[in-house]
Amino acid sequence: MGIQLRTCYYHHNRLMIPSLSSLLYASSSTISISISLLSSSSQIADDKSRSTINKTFRRYSGLGSSSVNERAEANWRRRRVGSRIVAASSDNANAPISWDDWKPQKGSEAPSLSDVVWPAAGAFATMAVLGKMDQMLARKGVSMTIAPFGAVCAVLFATPSSPAARKYNMFIAQIGSAAFGVLAFSIFGPGWLARSTGLAAAIAFMIYTRAIHPPAASLPLLFIDGAKLHHLNFWYAFFPGAAGCILLCLIQEVVCYLKDNFKF
Repeated sequence: MGIQLRTCYYHHNRLMIPSLSSLLYASSSTISISISLLSSSSQIADDKSRSTINKTFRRYSGLGSSSVNERAEANWRRRRVGSRIVAASSDNANAPISWDDWKPQKGSEAPSLSDVVWPAAGAFATMAVLGKMDQMLARKGVSMTIAPFGAVCAVLFATPSSPAARKYNMFIAQIGSAAFGVLAFSIFGPGWLARSTGLAAAIAFMIYTRAIHPPAASLPLLFIDGAKLHHLNFWYAFFPGAAGCILLCLIQEVVCYLKDNFKF
């Protein structure tokens, strides 16, 4: 009887006392649950604080309105573009200096002998004809040989397909620039102010009329500094500039024909 009671007491105590492994499992599960609860609570707190900060920032900065959002996006894009420009400029600054402008144009073929001879012959013929005309007009005190015609010869004979060699550009620029030179001399008299004003007006006129012809820019200076031309007054707009250009256009046609048909 006593043996049975001790056995029952032992079995009863064994059933009532938990094992060490069960205690460790229970404690580990409790710790993991508490850690997950803490992390979720901290994440919720972070989300709440972040949303509170965003709401406060939007409330005080006015980012809730669409116009301010557009301005903010535009500012961001400008900053991004500016950073790209700065990066590109820094790359260009670090790039080596190019000396291509000091070398002959790449890919261009060497001119043939005929491409050299015929323009030079055209310039020679032009100056010879103008010189002969000067002899005929010497009694009237008028000269057809003026310095701008040298530049016109280079444009018409050497680069006949360039925009400066177009007939419209040449005649409009010659007439307009010469007229502005006469006008500047009439208002300001001889001196630096007349030269500056006449040249500036001539360049502005060529740009406005889309008649860019660089040799014509020297006509105002030629009239202001040339005392023998002052008696022409506004006739200077047509003579010798426009009249001489007619002769140059005729010789240009002959030179172009010879270059195309007589090559050597």
